[in-house]
Amino acid sequence: MIRDGHPYHRPGLRSALIEAGLKRARKGGADALGLREITRSVGVTPNAAYRHFADRRELVLAVAARAQDKLAQAMLDRMQDVADQADPAAHAIQRLRGVGLGYIHFALSEPGWFELAILLQEEPGGESEARVPPPYQLLLDALDGMVAAGALTPERRVDAEWVCWSGVHGFADLATRGPLRRQDRAVVDKLAVHVVNTVISELRA
Repeated sequence: MIRDGHPYHRPGLRSALIEAGLKRARKGGADALGLREITRSVGVTPNAAYRHFADRRELVLAVAARAQDKLAQAMLDRMQDVADQADPAAHAIQRLRGVGLGYIHFALSEPGWFELAILLQEEPGGESEARVPPPYQLLLDALDGMVAAGALTPERRVDAEWVCWSGVHGFADLATRGPLRRQDRAVVDKLAVHVVNTVISELRA
């Protein structure tokens, strides 16, 4: 039997609670983040969690930040998975394409975590207020890289992140919660490539 008070300062408890929440959210999204279920899974009472989080919302936002990091890593992996090219402009374009396709692929492959990552953008608070969302930073860096490589003019760079994000996130939303969610994955992947390529082409036109 767990005694209230004993596990409050257990080393690594905060991280353990976040990891437990991340595991539950992978299949169930934010709705799966019940405080009692999370604390039970790591062997403490709900009271122990309140030594590390003010309330359930703060715990959810901490788990969402971890999900957002996973989204950023998926995007970074896709950016780095491009062949080196002699033409710096072509290489920069491929990296920007990786940003968009990495975002969509994560949304399709990890809908529970993606829901949480977006939740953090819609409802900032706690730790999230002090940092630029890593996925957003990757987009900014890729666009700046386009300018540095001569693939995008400084004039077209202005507010280009919103053009990219609205197009890619809109498609991800259609594919995970809208009319495309019942389509075969191969069809959706093909459409994703078309959408990302179109966004980049329009951005450079």
